[in-house]
Amino acid sequence: MHIVVCIKQVPDSAQIRVHPVTNTIMRQGVPTIINPYDLFALEAALGLRDKFDGEVTVLTMGPMSAEDSLRKALTFGADRAVLLTDRCFAGSDTLATTYALAAAIRKIAKEYGPPDLIFTGKQTIDGDTAQVGPGIAKRLGMLQLTYVAKVRTLDLVARTLEAERRAEGGVQVLLTKLPCLITMLEATNQIRRGGMADALRAARAPILKWSAQDAGVEDLSKCGLKGSPTVVKRVFAPSARAGKAALVEAPEQPAQALIDAIFEHQPKLEADLAALARE
Repeated sequence: MHIVVCIKQVPDSAQIRVHPVTNTIMRQGVPTIINPYDLFALEAALGLRDKFDGEVTVLTMGPMSAEDSLRKALTFGADRAVLLTDRCFAGSDTLATTYALAAAIRKIAKEYGPPDLIFTGKQTIDGDTAQVGPGIAKRLGMLQLTYVAKVRTLDLVARTLEAERRAEGGVQVLLTKLPCLITMLEATNQIRRGGMADALRAARAPILKWSAQDAGVEDLSKCGLKGSPTVVKRVFAPSARAGKAALVEAPEQPAQALIDAIFEHQPKLEADLAALARE
């Protein structure tokens, strides 16, 4: 069994600052980490590898510094790491990113065997679009399961997978054919801690570095800023509220009394709700 896990190196969101004049994100001096959602995807892949045998290939697209995140993934137990890096990828939005990653996965399939499964996190903490996983599946013509909480069963003989997917109305249990792409939810498993042997192996392991040409990217006009129709107009930090929050004491009466107390403190809210009811 061969599993590909797509990860992304992102700025630590706890330390991101917004420039007060340009309203752009200040990345200088901000440490980078593996996108937290991708760690749950990696653990899900490693768990299946441990149970059914096979290999896990970790793939990321980014600058040379993204090698640090790939080595971290190797310490968790991944078998192979591929860094897709090229100046032509700079400024890629999700459309351009999925184009490049899909090409790299096709190259991985030729070199190391076609993947039975592709895992990604549900989204990244910097873009928050949740578009890259589904975009890769679309470009590769693969089935996809999004917001997966648990892989229930995997049958490599019948080539089927059963998974639990969280939805607004509850939990869906879905059965799909392999190969497929899965985006994993957060807090769905316990991320392992690599041992000393894994750390030593990760330090010595070669990181495969592919340029756009190496990965077989055919049309460079679909990469980077040229291939990115998304335009970010402005990034800004929300302004602080002028007023303080009001404390509403809960009365020892039915819920209607509490609602009346809230409306007493927020008369505009009551008027807005009444207007919506009339529409």
